[in-house]
Amino acid sequence: MPVWHATTKPWVRTGKLIVLGITQEQHPERCRLFAQWKQFDWPILHDPINVLGSSAVPLFVAIDEHGIVRSTQPNPKTLADEFVNKSFLDDAKPDAVSPTPMYPPKWEDLKAAAEKQSSGVVWRSYADALALWGGDKRVSDAITAYRKASALDARDSASRFRLGVCLRRRSESPARQPDDFRDAVEAWGAALDLDPNQYIWRRRIQQYGPRLDKPYPFYDWVSEAETAIRTRGEQPVDLPIRPDGSEIAGPTKQFAIEKNVPKNPDPNGRVTRDTKAVSVEVVTVPNRVKPGESVRVHLVFRVKPGTKLHWNNEADALQLWVEGANGVAVSERLIRAEQPKEAVTDEERRVGFEVKIPADATAEITLPVFALYHICDDMSGQCRYLRLDCTVELKLRK
Repeated sequence: MPVWHATTKPWVRTGKLIVLGITQEQHPERCRLFAQWKQFDWPILHDPINVLGSSAVPLFVAIDEHGIVRSTQPNPKTLADEFVNKSFLDDAKPDAVSPTPMYPPKWEDLKAAAEKQSSGVVWRSYADALALWGGDKRVSDAITAYRKASALDARDSASRFRLGVCLRRRSESPARQPDDFRDAVEAWGAALDLDPNQYIWRRRIQQYGPRLDKPYPFYDWVSEAETAIRTRGEQPVDLPIRPDGSEIAGPTKQFAIEKNVPKNPDPNGRVTRDTKAVSVEVVTVPNRVKPGESVRVHLVFRVKPGTKLHWNNEADALQLWVEGANGVAVSERLIRAEQPKEAVTDEERRVGFEVKIPADATAEITLPVFALYHICDDMSGQCRYLRLDCTVELKLRK
């Protein structure tokens, strides 16, 4: 994109060309930050569910003054002669029919049509409208509609991908459900199984996946961009969901494990078990792998809502211990979560590690893990040191 921006800037300045971008990002703020960093000065539309239907990026399309596509993937070296400086006024007359205006649809009409026809395509259209126009308030309705579309058409890969996008969106909102992130990864995997050549869908999984399967680090540029923008005297675009862990990790060619295994912080299991203070969500990306492949394990710890509990940041950070399993290689055995500077917070705590499945594995593997953390009660002022046990299920691809 920076190359095309530099190439087209003189034509835009003189009015010979209008540039419009479309991003396939899950998080639009990240695209806005990149555009601010690179000083793009043209509009960028957000297409998180891939309505465009593109299977690869970047995709460049040259459209003339009549709305006719003259070239896809044009050559920047010949674009001036073949498109910008060429007039198409005599090639076609403008269509006399006015374009259909875009506006928020009537949900009731779309839903009634979907229920009447019982068609996967119609249910997907209804879900698309909810996803694009409904905002966070209608994301659960979009999820229901995409699930209906998928159930009606077993080969509809687009509905499955878009279902994953909406599930991931809800997982990062106050309306999240316990397994939204896990279900999003499963939906993306199902979509890719149906259409393995879809670049965008594969990249969405790799964004959260293991380093062995990464083509490049996805968001390692964020800190550099923010620093450069501040140096120019500007305020960087705020990122409500900051990339971390697998999203900024670089690729690797070999699975790396710790040379010196640390000590188990609770070898005899004497720390009091947590039964009500904190919950954990466990997600593996991808959700299924072949023997010999690796996965990224995400664990999200949350203080249970409706309580007066909070993390005690004046004590040690949350730490996760990964138990060993026969033949399973683990990137780290003891992982510590990042801890805010404030003494009292109740934010999500995220930790992750990677696992390599044995090449001779024939059945699902269960990997025990436990977390240790300090939690306090606002009501009584009592602070406790607790342990939460859980398991990671590593599922094999058939």
